[in-house]
Amino acid sequence: MTELTLDEVTKVFNEGSGNEVVAVDSVDVTIDDGEFLVLVGPSGCGKSTTLRMIAGLETISDGEIRLGDRLINDVSPADRDIAMVFQSYALYPHMTVRQNMSFGLEESTEMLDDEIAAIVEETATMMGIEELLDRKPSELSGGQQQRVALGRAIVRDPDAFLMDEPLSNLDAKLRATMRTELQRIQEDLGVTTVYVTHDQTEAMTMGDRIAILNDGVLQQVGTPLECYHTPNNRFVAGFIGDPSMNFFDVTLSGDSLTNESVTYPLPDEIRASLDEATNFTLGVRPEDIEFHDKQTAFGDHNFECVVDVVEPVGESNNVYLRFADDDSPDPEMFIVTISGMRNVSSGDRVVATIPPESIHLFDERNGHALKNRSLGDVDGVAST
Repeated sequence: MTELTLDEVTKVFNEGSGNEVVAVDSVDVTIDDGEFLVLVGPSGCGKSTTLRMIAGLETISDGEIRLGDRLINDVSPADRDIAMVFQSYALYPHMTVRQNMSFGLEESTEMLDDEIAAIVEETATMMGIEELLDRKPSELSGGQQQRVALGRAIVRDPDAFLMDEPLSNLDAKLRATMRTELQRIQEDLGVTTVYVTHDQTEAMTMGDRIAILNDGVLQQVGTPLECYHTPNNRFVAGFIGDPSMNFFDVTLSGDSLTNESVTYPLPDEIRASLDEATNFTLGVRPEDIEFHDKQTAFGDHNFECVVDVVEPVGESNNVYLRFADDDSPDPEMFIVTISGMRNVSSGDRVVATIPPESIHLFDERNGHALKNRSLGDVDGVAST
């Protein structure tokens, strides 16, 4: 078990025309001993390239990678003591499960055959695949192949695990099951793990911490709740969460934020914290907007709205609203999440309340967060 450190790690690709593409730009993060860190971001953000540099499959343009006290920039992949699980599983089709799991130990260690067999049997039992050891990959389901790929990595007892979207080929129900299995296995083994995914739900549910990348730049590293409730910038706020955070471009006029549809009075303590900035993005999570029927009395932060679309998802409904006085051909829309037991239909006139304690404010010039909700406002979560 070992700490993994990325110190200003950069990767630049040179295109044939002589142009340079910065795929990863000065990523700086430390993964603690035994920690499960999830690298998450949209396609093309640099997360898999970062993982491949840790593995030694991509050369580093600049920066340092350390595994414990070892600088491993120029260490060959075979000598890094790192095990990697790929999206495609990469099992040898002509070998049995037992042979697939044994192969790495046979090639890279001087262990006796009996020792290797005992480790493979023990790992297969932990993975629940002990009855599959004499089958070949073509005889296995996707979930079983995924367990074999994990077992092949575990038998090596590496200093660190790297996982590159290992669940992406599974159906939705099996993915949910395997998320839990992966967490349990990692906790049992206590091995430092870096997991790559583009699925923010996986990131939120699996990681001790998550590292969010965009265009090769590290946007934020924190616990899932920190990134959700206190995002560093507008990108993180919009990427983390499903449905996504609602955004309204607004201008500060006196003590209120305004645009063509909204006049939103600011409490004195929020107004005093904004310094000289005048143009903002107002953000609010769909579940933080209060939803009332038309008879509710109006207040400073209440807005009459019309229901456009209702998306039932079982335990909740995602309700798309437009402001009642917005008659433009392309009205500004936002989403409210309400209980699935509430009956609401397209065309209903309702009142939406946006509580001041729940809003986020971002500088329109650079997207930096100027005001987030406090983690202390979240039930059962202590402030950090």
